[in-house]
Formats: sequence, C-alpha cells, structure tokens
Amino acid sequence: MIVPDSGHLALVLLLAAAIDIFFGEPPAAVHPVVWIGKLINVFINAAPQTHRKAYGVAMALCCVFSAALLGYTVLYIAALPGIPRVLALLIEAYFLKATFAVNCLLGPAKEIYGHLEANRLDKVRELLPIYVSRNTSKLTRNQMSSAVIESVSENYVDGILSPIFYYTLFGKYGLVAAYAFKAISTLDSMVGYKTEPYRDLGYFSAKSDDVLNWIPARISVIFILAAAFIASLLPKKQGKFSPFNSIKSAFEDGMKTPSPNSGYPMAATAGALGVKLEKPDTYILGALYPPTEVKDIKRVSQLIAIASGFSLVACAAVIHLAGIYLYP
Repeated sequence: MIVPDSGHLALVLLLAAAIDIFFGEPPAAVHPVVWIGKLINVFINAAPQTHRKAYGVAMALCCVFSAALLGYTVLYIAALPGIPRVLALLIEAYFLKATFAVNCLLGPAKEIYGHLEANRLDKVRELLPIYVSRNTSKLTRNQMSSAVIESVSENYVDGILSPIFYYTLFGKYGLVAAYAFKAISTLDSMVGYKTEPYRDLGYFSAKSDDVLNWIPARISVIFILAAAFIASLLPKKQGKFSPFNSIKSAFEDGMKTPSPNSGYPMAATAGALGVKLEKPDTYILGALYPPTEVKDIKRVSQLIAIASGFSLVACAAVIHLAGIYLYP
C-alpha cells in the first residue's frame, strides 16, 4: 500500500472543497454520512428500556469504530498499487467531502431569507425547528433572523471546521479521524438531547461531541475574525464588518450559552456583524448591539462563506507545509 505524502493530503482537501462548491451533496443512497445515520437508527430501534446510558456508550463506540473503518477502507483502496493517482485523489476527496458541507450550511439560510423577505412568517416558523432547538410559535421577525444567524455560525464549527481540523491533525489517517468525528457529530444530532427518550441514550454522544468540538470552537474565533477583516475590504460587502468587535464579543460572551462551545462562534459573529443574538429566556449575545434584521442573514452568509474558504485553504496549507514533520 502506498503511503500518501503531505502534498497528496492537501490536494485531497482542496478537491473535496471543490466538489462541495460545484456539486453539493451526493444523493442519499451514496452519501457516507447517511449510511452512518442509518446505522445509528438500527441501534436506536434496538435500544433496551433499561441500562440505556451503558447501551448509549456501546452504541457510540460501535458507530465510531464503523465510521473509522469506512475511512480506513477508503484509504486502503485508494492506495492500492493498481489505482491511478488521479482516481485515488478523487476517491479520497469524495469521501472527505461527505464529512463537511458549506453549500448545505448556507442553503437553508438563503431559503429562510426568501420567506422572511416575502413576510411568509408561518413558513419560517415551520422550517426553523429543523435548524434550531426553540419554540418558534411566538418568535418575532427579528428573533427569527437571529435564530438563522445563530444556526449558521454555530454549525460552521460542527459542519465544516471540526472535520477538516481532525483531517489535518491526524495526517495520513486524517480521513479516518474525520469519519470518527462525523460519527460522534451525527450521533449528537440524532440522540444528543436532554429530554426523553434520548437523555440517557445520548448522554455519552453529547459529551463526546462537546469534547471534540472544544478546540475547533475556539479556533473558529480566529477564522471569523479573519473573515470579518476580509469582508470589510470587499467592494461589494453586504454591510459593515468589525474584526475587533468580533474577538471582543467572543471573549465577553463566548461562555454565556448552555453549550461550552456554541457561544464562541456565535458571539464572534455577533461582534463581527454588530448585532444582538438572542434565544429567548436562554441567552443574549452582543446585548449592546441593535437587534438583527432580515438583511443580516445575507451578511452572515457572506461572513461564514469567507471563514469556511479561509479555514479550508489554511488547513491545506498547514498540511502541505508541515510535510515531513507530520507525515514522515
């Protein structure tokens, strides 16, 4: 089996990004993360009524092992001597792309923005629960806009930065690490709730997700700051962006959310946009800023798109420059 060098790994990441930009998500039947979700559903349907916390640990470990094995199998096949280099790159890039999704992150924001612009508030109330965990029946137009901005900024970490962070960190086994992370992330989204019937079943998955996102959530502040700086220089920017307020808000408000991680990208975004983000009866980030408006959804999409691109390029550069030190 041929061991990939750092240039190969960096190119895989950039190709994965290109696949995401130009083709978006693959069909469900051939989407590796959908396969992970189906495996999780098998475990959920077989869950016992007793010892659910212990079962949840076993479920998570089995799913992580299966996802990691999938990643390793892809690497093994791509590195076989008879596989052309171009095909190996495409195989790895396709499977890596499945672990992150820029288009999928920004698409819902665009859809909800359209409904808010047309004042179809009932439709927005119907759609928002898919993306945010709150009662949407009494949300104002401003609070709906805030919910979208919070979702986009928070999911930038879980859906983009964390998988490529672990891909970068683990070198030649980066794809294995990215899939192990994605298994935990998918488990958290499916069973990581504090309410029944998932409170005990998803406890280990939720805590593991917190641990794995801890470093990327804090690194996200750097990328959002950089994105705010770049956006402020663009001739066709959507509005005013403040890099200084981005990092200031992250330090001041990053720990004000129930989650140990989500507050950092959301607070950094609040400062960068100069808006107040609010989940009623739970938290307020950027309290001194004016409430969000519908137009701010376009602004957060621009900000996070830049942050995503910057983080992808930065991780590819780190992989390539680290070279022999990380991938001997």
